[in-house]
Amino acid sequence: MEADVVFRIVDLIGVLGNGLLGGVLARTQKYDLIGFLILALSTALGGGMIRDALLQQGFPVALTDPYYLWVASFAAVAAYIFPFESKLAVRSIAVFDVLALGCWSATGASKALLAGLDWAPAILLGVITATGGGVIRDLLAGRTPLIFGGAPVYATWSILASLLMVIMQSSGHYNLGMALAILLSTIFGLVGRRLNWVLPGAVTLGLKRVRFKTFLSKRRPPRMQGSASESAPTPES
Repeated sequence: MEADVVFRIVDLIGVLGNGLLGGVLARTQKYDLIGFLILALSTALGGGMIRDALLQQGFPVALTDPYYLWVASFAAVAAYIFPFESKLAVRSIAVFDVLALGCWSATGASKALLAGLDWAPAILLGVITATGGGVIRDLLAGRTPLIFGGAPVYATWSILASLLMVIMQSSGHYNLGMALAILLSTIFGLVGRRLNWVLPGAVTLGLKRVRFKTFLSKRRPPRMQGSASESAPTPES
């Protein structure tokens, strides 16, 4: 089996897993079937559609390849019917998620390089591809996106996977870069969830608080002592 076929299969597995993640969230929010479809499609396809829209090289893949829409819709209906609360189901979805993280990071970075972009925007597009759908999902559900903190490290692995893909593709090793990116995100993603690795929050240095005075009020013109306006009342008309 050719490498491109394998990566496409992994890509669709990621669409399935992330679609299920969106559907599971829709179930916790007690949405109807339309809500399931919107959250599942947004989670599974949102990042790739943002990437393709930014690259401006034709229609997004999710609109030209019917398998993507069908698989994401299947995930929405499956989550609508089945609760996916067993340990096996939860672990399977987690594996699908980290597989997709590496695959989408690599494909996003690769497409950006092929479009003629430099390494920095290529890494950015890799991260957007991998995490954009989750951000859209959380915003639609009215909650803070998980990649902003408080959850196990996620976007960090996407950055590393995208960087690895840029290095390998620039060296002429596209297939190896794709495989290593998927392997990296899968291993570290699962270990990070298992050990609950999180990035530290904001750091507060031990500096004394400094107060700055502001001069926002308009200065009044100085009063002239002994002026006629102060000594004599204003005549009434």
